[in-house]
Amino acid sequence: MTDAVMEQIAALKDQDWAIRGEAAGLLGTFKDPRAVVPLVSLLRDQDRSVREAAIDALRSIGAPAVDAVGTCLTEPDLSVQESASAILAAIADERVLAPLITALHSGDWIVRMHAAHALGRVRHADAVEPLIPLLQDKVKAVREEAAAALAAIGDAAISSLLKALQHEDWLVRLHTVESLGKARSKQAVEPLLSLLFNDRDSAVREDAVRALGEIGDPQAVDYLFKTLQEPGLRTLTVEALGRIGDQRAVPVLIEILTGVRPPEATRTVVGCGDQWNEEAITQGAAARALGAIADERAIPSLVAALGSTFTRVEAAVALAKFGSKVIPFLIPLLNDTQDENLRFHVRETLTSAGWRPRRM
Repeated sequence: MTDAVMEQIAALKDQDWAIRGEAAGLLGTFKDPRAVVPLVSLLRDQDRSVREAAIDALRSIGAPAVDAVGTCLTEPDLSVQESASAILAAIADERVLAPLITALHSGDWIVRMHAAHALGRVRHADAVEPLIPLLQDKVKAVREEAAAALAAIGDAAISSLLKALQHEDWLVRLHTVESLGKARSKQAVEPLLSLLFNDRDSAVREDAVRALGEIGDPQAVDYLFKTLQEPGLRTLTVEALGRIGDQRAVPVLIEILTGVRPPEATRTVVGCGDQWNEEAITQGAAARALGAIADERAIPSLVAALGSTFTRVEAAVALAKFGSKVIPFLIPLLNDTQDENLRFHVRETLTSAGWRPRRM
């Protein structure tokens, strides 16, 4: 009987790159552990398409390939290291925890990036301290993967992340804030609030607002009300209040949506004309936030917001989230207005709410 796996393994040594690539692809579909070592040898192939086929195949084989691929993380050839780290980032197996941690120090940023991604999937506490220095890596993609990995590790990383909030480098603080937001740890709320009101860097403060929204702890609500007066934080704060979902924010958001208490100053949005300014964007964010909270007190204000071209789309989407409760508010508007654009959005919202016109 013909052994299809061994046939394709033999084809990996063919002089024709197309045959080698096709054989690698087939071995990936077979997922036979016997193909691991021969496929690993193809990570050094001169043809890029063959190397990529081998990478995909080893990813498909998965766990049986981990040990052999892990040894490639110490290869002198950086391209082999890159391939190995990319494979392990997809498989994520604790058996190669130590080599992945070592790979965080690689001179190749692609290796560092993939290693950080893999460690985020492995989620082992031993990776926390080695990952922290990567928050100030010179390559943004590496910093982002390190932040995401620390967030994925979760509780075991929180203590180290909270310490990193005091780092003198604003980039470290920035990515630490992002990581804490993704981790959604309530332990981070008070430190983030302190950072929000005291950090000297505007980007860090902006990300602190985002992170508080991601964490979703109601204890931040009263403090966020204060940042509504800062032009650079106003829209972000409205979005955060929507994500937190606390009903205390509803009257405040309604005031913003309806323009009852506009800010003392607002900035014109570049490229959108004199009539379009930052407050119009904030009002749209308020409509989305009210839709997310879904408090019925907001329905009349959202219906009124359909009258403005600045908030019409956001208000329509928000109203659709209330379901059939909005139908009595929208039918009169559909019958009374001659504005075709408004009628379109009202009909779309009614349809989303389950309304169907009567057929005569």
